[in-house]
Order: sequence, then C-alpha cells, then structure tokens
Amino acid sequence: MKKTLLALSAFLAVGAVHAEDTLKKIKDSGVITMGVRESSGLSYTIGDGKYVGYHTDVCHKAISDIEKQIGKKLEIKYQPVTSQNRIPLVQNGTVDIECGSTTNNATRQKDVAFAVTTFVEEVRIAVKANSGIKSIGDLTGKTVATTTGTTSVQTLRKHERAHNVDFKELFGKDHSDSFLLLESGRADAFVMDGSILAKNIASSKNPADFKIVGEVLAVEPIAIMMRKDDPAFKKAVDDSIKAQIKSGDLAKTYDKWFMQPIPPAGAKIGLPVSDATKNAWANPNDKPTEDYAKK
Repeated sequence: MKKTLLALSAFLAVGAVHAEDTLKKIKDSGVITMGVRESSGLSYTIGDGKYVGYHTDVCHKAISDIEKQIGKKLEIKYQPVTSQNRIPLVQNGTVDIECGSTTNNATRQKDVAFAVTTFVEEVRIAVKANSGIKSIGDLTGKTVATTTGTTSVQTLRKHERAHNVDFKELFGKDHSDSFLLLESGRADAFVMDGSILAKNIASSKNPADFKIVGEVLAVEPIAIMMRKDDPAFKKAVDDSIKAQIKSGDLAKTYDKWFMQPIPPAGAKIGLPVSDATKNAWANPNDKPTEDYAKK
C-alpha cells in the first residue's frame, strides 16, 4: 500500500510539473506547438502547411517575445485543431498555445486558461442575399447551419427574439464545411462569429451572393488559450499582448487582416475594429463572457 501511494504521489508530481511549467518544457525541447484553425476568421490555412491570420500573427509575436525571455530560438510546430478537439489538445499537452477563435467563457475556464482578450466577437446570421431572411423571426421553418463544438445555435435559441422560432439544425465539421452548407443551399442560414462569416463570404466565389443580417445574438470575448494552472506562461503571453497593444502593433495587425487584401486570393473582409474590441484593448483583462456581458 505504501509503495502504491508513493508511486501515485510521484505520478501526480510529474503531472503537476508538466501542467505548470510550459516555459521549461519548450526551452528544454526547443519546440512550441501552436494550435491553428483551417477556416476561422482569425486563423486559417492557405495550403502547403502554411497558417495565417490575425491570431496567428499575435501568437507569432508572443512566441518571439517568449524566445527573448528564455534566451532560446524555438521551432514552431503547427497543430490544426477543430471546435471539438481544441480544448482536449490543450489540456493533454499536445498544443501549448491555441491561436484560433475561441470564446472565453466561465465553463471553459474550468478546464483551460485564457490570455487577455484580443478580439470581441459579435455572433450574427449569414444568408444568401436573395433569401428574404432579415432577422431571427424569418428563420421559422428554415435550416440553420453551425459548426460542431461551438455555442452559436445555443446562443441563437437563448436570444429573447428567438422565442417561438422553430428551425432545424445542421452541423458542419468545421467553419468552411458549415459555409458550404449555406453556399450549396442545404442550409438557409449560417450562425457563427461575425468575423468567421465575413471571412468566408469574402473568400467565396461570389461574395455579393451573401450578406450578414439581423440582430447581434451575442457579444463574446475571444482570446488565445493555454493550459490551466501555468501562471508563468500565461504571464509571458499576457505581457506580450499588452506590449503589442501599447505599441500599436495589435491595431496594425488587425488592420492587416480585416481592412486590407488577404491571402490567398486578395479578398478584403472589410470589418472595422469595433468599439467593444477597442475597449478590450484599452482595459486588458481575461474576463469570461458572463462577466464581460455585465460591464
């Protein structure tokens, strides 16, 4: 029994070191793994293993600052993640820093940690321009697409104007798949973060065929995600983001990805920085959606 307890204690100790010392882990290995998305508005692929986007750039700058802190150049490995597996891959150590488009909420904070907010998202509805759909009330009897592992349809159902609105849900495996459901006519609407909708519309064959309509369903803080209970690594990432805000680099990064032509086709999303995002930059914090909504 004593040997069993000693073995268990040793196992727990090893687990604690693994969970709490990412800086040591990446310094010893010389590698940091970045979680990236295939088709998010903040992180996406342009093929050949290349990942770009607003949050990708923010993370690259944070990693550069971390390299200076630990005194070592790091190899960056890119790990594509989905809405379903992003949290488990952070928890189990596969991903060190997740740079997709994850909403910071109280439920997720029980499992992972978030850096200070870098983007404040508005959940919206995308439809075909000729659909006649203008608001939540027009979704009765329609098919609404969203992405597996996200909270957008739940957000829609909870909206006060969605009472007595009966619609069918259809799930895409990722954001590009969900947009394809709309594009192909299998879905009448796609409910998701506005930046994701805008990016997919801008990158489509005929952007004029789509539009974003209706009420803002929710306002959510989006942040870079890390393992929980690792204050030193979180501080390193937070300090980098705060420095990017103070220097104006974060605003320049935003302009690069939302107001200028972006790869691969040179589309322009055309999404000016919102007052809510400006306020988040002016008052850096890692408050979840629930607390943020009270501000």
